[in-house]
Amino acid sequence: MTSTTDRPDVPVDVPTDLQNAENGFTASTRLGDHLQAVLADLVELANLGKQAHWNVVGPNFRDTHLHLDEIVEEAREHADVVAERMRALHFVPDGRTATVAQTTTVAPYPAGEVSTRQTVDLVTAAVERTVQTMRRVHDDVDQEDPTSADLLHAAIAELEKLAWMLAAENRTPDPVE
Repeated sequence: MTSTTDRPDVPVDVPTDLQNAENGFTASTRLGDHLQAVLADLVELANLGKQAHWNVVGPNFRDTHLHLDEIVEEAREHADVVAERMRALHFVPDGRTATVAQTTTVAPYPAGEVSTRQTVDLVTAAVERTVQTMRRVHDDVDQEDPTSADLLHAAIAELEKLAWMLAAENRTPDPVE
């Protein structure tokens, strides 16, 4: 028998560890569904952020415009990480428009031009809603797969920071006593 490795003692019909690399941990339906919920919100957040980016107008336009791109970039990056984790766990991610529209918890963004103040509030709420979904599923995810929970930790930390920074655009300092 010939071998597919450098070891002549391993026959072709016996898979090596490398050949068998995809037979590792498999997500339960519950874990896959939780990650899918996170994915839908991240995809919607990226789409909403881009819609806001294109249509925001008013004071602090440039800062808001650029900040929205940061949020879009983070949402897209974390969506990709979550989707690829789902594939690694033998679960099929679904980022199709219809699926995202039917399952996201993120409120829709209004059509047309939107003021910077309103945009800041709406996008901050969308980021916070996305984080709420991650926090809602976190404990179940962590119980079954701490590695996936670590991905949620990273996304939560970055998105909460971006929400705080964006929301600061509409804040006024508390009066000094």
